[in-house]
Amino acid sequence: MAKEILGEDNIELNVELNTKEEAIRFTGEILVENGYVESSYIDKMLEREKVTSTYMGNYVAIPHGTEDAKSSVMETGISVVTVPHGVDFDGNVVKILVGIAGKGDDHLEVLSKIAIVLSEEENIDKIVNAGSKEEIIRIFDEVN
Repeated sequence: MAKEILGEDNIELNVELNTKEEAIRFTGEILVENGYVESSYIDKMLEREKVTSTYMGNYVAIPHGTEDAKSSVMETGISVVTVPHGVDFDGNVVKILVGIAGKGDDHLEVLSKIAIVLSEEENIDKIVNAGSKEEIIRIFDEVN
């Protein structure tokens, strides 16, 4: 049976992160710990960030691996980390980190769902201020 893409184990609320690198590592580590990716994927997430920023606007960054990181992905999954005090991404404040690992072309479907959720400013506030992991899962489950 395939793992669920976003479960409670993939979410961390109210985290304090000091740097962009720390934020990306933390987001990737969740994917590693829960069996979605091999640890080498985190280096590819950092490599991707050097090529092009994963900051998307609206207090959101979506760290993910480079194209050649696909072999490190075991299952499709996402991690969600809220950083209410924000972390600096090259002059931009990020309060929500969504780490993505997509097996095959799964990442395209996952990305579009995430984009729909995070395009609503109201959802950004709800996610940053979420009191529970269940709340975040509900917000993402509302989009189908």
